[in-house]
Amino acid sequence: MTARLWIALLALSMTAPGAHAAETRWTAAQANAWYAKQPWLTGANFIPADAINQLEMWQAATWDPTEIDRELGWAQTRFGMNTMRVFLHDLAWKEDPDGLKKRMDAFLAIAARHGIRPVFVLFDSCWDPDPKVGPQHPPIPGVHNSGWVQSPGRTELVDPAQDTHFRAYVEDVVGSFANDPRVLAWDVWNEPDNPGGGSYNGEQLAQEKARIVALLPQIFAWARGKHPTQPLTSGVWAGGDWSPANVARLDPIPRIQLEQSDVISFHNYDWPELFEQRVAQLRAYGRPIICTEWMARGAGSTVDTVLPVGRRENVGMINWGLVKGKIQTNLPWDSWERPYTLQQPVVWCHDLMQPDGTPYRAREAEVFRQLRAQPGR
Repeated sequence: MTARLWIALLALSMTAPGAHAAETRWTAAQANAWYAKQPWLTGANFIPADAINQLEMWQAATWDPTEIDRELGWAQTRFGMNTMRVFLHDLAWKEDPDGLKKRMDAFLAIAARHGIRPVFVLFDSCWDPDPKVGPQHPPIPGVHNSGWVQSPGRTELVDPAQDTHFRAYVEDVVGSFANDPRVLAWDVWNEPDNPGGGSYNGEQLAQEKARIVALLPQIFAWARGKHPTQPLTSGVWAGGDWSPANVARLDPIPRIQLEQSDVISFHNYDWPELFEQRVAQLRAYGRPIICTEWMARGAGSTVDTVLPVGRRENVGMINWGLVKGKIQTNLPWDSWERPYTLQQPVVWCHDLMQPDGTPYRAREAEVFRQLRAQPGR
C-alpha cells in the first residue's frame, strides 16, 4: 500500500464528526464518537534526548530526525505507545515558518512509521520566561529541566501588538495540518495558569494572567476557525474540585479550559487514589478524558499503580518523559534547590529509558505492554 493511499484511508476512518461544521466546540456526542475510534492512548511527552527544549528540537541547526526515529521506535516496540505529546514554539515558527512546517511534516512521517499520532502543543507557560532563538545554553548540572522555555515569552505575552503574530502562528500551523490524519489532537496551551515553575516562580509580569484570560478563548477560536478534524484541548492541572458542579467557582483560566476543550485533558502527579478522584470529577462532563502529564515516581505517581487505573477508566495516558537526556527530567523537582551534582537520585522522577533505549525498570515496560494487550480498546 502506498503512503498516499494509507493516509487517504486513515483520513476516512479518523475524520471527526462534524469536521466542517460551524466554528464551535464539538458536542459531547461528537467528542465521544471520535474517541470511540481511537485505541487506548498511551504515550509520553516527547523531546529527543539531544535537545534541551522546544527550540533546540525544532530549529534547523539542531533538528535531528535520526535520533527522533530511534527513540520513537523504542517507544513503539518496548512500551507499545501510540501517541506522543510534542511541544512547538511560536518563535521557531516566527523565525522560519516554512522550515518548521516541513520539519513537522517530517516528524509526522517518522511517527507514522512507528504507529504514533502526536498531540501538538502550541503555547506553554512553564520555565524560562525569556526564550531566544539560536543556540540554546547547555544543561545546568544536576538540575531538573534547566533549559525549557515558555512560549510566548513574557515580554511578548503582555504586548497586545503581538496578537497578530499569535493568530498567524496558530492559523498557519493548525491550518496546515487541520486535515492530516497523522495528528491526533491539538493542545492549545500547556498550564496557562502556571506561575513559571521551579526557580522561575514569582517572575511573572503583573499583566500576564489577565492577558492569558483574554487570549486563551481567542486561541481556541483561531484554531477552530481552520476547521481541524482533530479535537482541541488544554489541560487543567491545579486548584480545587474540577467537577461541573464547581466549575463556576474555579479561577477563570481552568474554567475556560474546561468549557472550551473538545476532549478534557488534565495533569496529575499524585498518588493513585488522588488520580482516581480527579478522573471522577472530570467524568461528569461526559467527554473523553486524556491525562496529558503524569508519572513522578517520588510523589507517588508510578507506572505500577497509576497506569492500571487509566486503563480501567479508559483514560488516555501520556506520561512525562521518554528518554533520559538534556532536559534532565529524570532528576527530582527538589534539584532546583539542591542540584544532584555529587550523586544521582535514588529514584528517577520522570522518563522511562536510558539514553541507549534500556528501560529504567524492565517491569515498567512490561506493565505498559500487558495493559496494551488486554481485551478491548
